[in-house]
Amino acid sequence: MTRIINPAQHAVLDYATAGTFFALAARYHNVNRAASTLALLNGMSVLMLSLFTDYPGGVIRKLSFKTHGVMDAVQAAMSAAGPALFGFADTPEARVFYSQAAAETGVIMSTDFSGGIDRYQAELAGE
Repeated sequence: MTRIINPAQHAVLDYATAGTFFALAARYHNVNRAASTLALLNGMSVLMLSLFTDYPGGVIRKLSFKTHGVMDAVQAAMSAAGPALFGFADTPEARVFYSQAAAETGVIMSTDFSGGIDRYQAELAGE
């Protein structure tokens, strides 16, 4: 499979995902507290992972982009399993988490985590 998402594009998708989860947390606050809590946890995990990743948009840069990819899979699993773990698997709110997990899986499969950051940095340097 061709890996078409570069590190900068991945960073944009990550920050958009975090923002979406924060918006969902606010939206579900008075509707479904468990869904709101799960959305907040997902948003915080995506945001913190992004801030700590050594990629464009990373701030603290302590995690490699390859490690970020592994953690993305953990976050996708948390999103998929969360509705069952938080007791709202059969509600309309759960579908949003299942959809996000599927979308995250697509992003993971489309991102070059192993060599993408090196190529991206070389492109920026004009090499």
